[in-house]
Amino acid sequence: MTKNKFFVALLFFLSLSVLVLAQDMKPDAGKLYNEGNALLKNGDADGAVKKYDAALNIEKDYRIYYQKGIALKKLGKLEDAKNSFEECIKLNKDFEGALNALGAVYFGMGNYQAAIDNFNKILNSSANNGVKSKVKKNISLAYAKLGNDALSGGSAEKGIEYLKKSVENDNYDAAYLSLAKVYSELGKWDESIDAAQNALKFRSKISRGGPYFYMGISYRGKGDIAKAKEMFKQAASDPTYKKTAEYELSQTK
Repeated sequence: MTKNKFFVALLFFLSLSVLVLAQDMKPDAGKLYNEGNALLKNGDADGAVKKYDAALNIEKDYRIYYQKGIALKKLGKLEDAKNSFEECIKLNKDFEGALNALGAVYFGMGNYQAAIDNFNKILNSSANNGVKSKVKKNISLAYAKLGNDALSGGSAEKGIEYLKKSVENDNYDAAYLSLAKVYSELGKWDESIDAAQNALKFRSKISRGGPYFYMGISYRGKGDIAKAKEMFKQAASDPTYKKTAEYELSQTK
């Protein structure tokens, strides 16, 4: 999943809970708030922000700040969206929608640890198991980003630490695949095979070739040539890994 698709998904599952009539706001603020919601629903995020700003000039309500943050996010103004969500949380520190949305903004800004910190606040406060499950998926994705960034920076130990936290929160197939790869590079054959098997078991987005490829590398490292060849043949059936797997198969004697 790309960062942008993930970002949208994070905001979706809690954002609708705030789109309610504003009977308990001051009448003029509530009217502007509802007009802003209608504009946002119709795709006019810029117009919605103007309505929310006008409403906030009348009344500082957490729901107005929240919807303004959603509109700013749609405009790609992440810093402004962050500020709006933070104002929302100041007024209602336990509002899960804003905590989730702020975590999503931090993710979009590449600040994955801050995203995780916000998501954890929801886990600590929410009694809704469905919300907790979705938030744990978000945490898993953020830890996977930290893990892969650490690996790219040359820190295998830190990368493994983050990737293990990723799969502890959710059985994220791509995190298991990253673990299979780094373990194979470190010569930790059994750990690599176990991670690759889990990548296949919980496969959702990744292709089949990757797990089989790293199992091939690891079985060859263990000296099980027959099993390694079997895995490389499986990997070669995946167009993404075909050439690499066929080469490794030719080198496996």
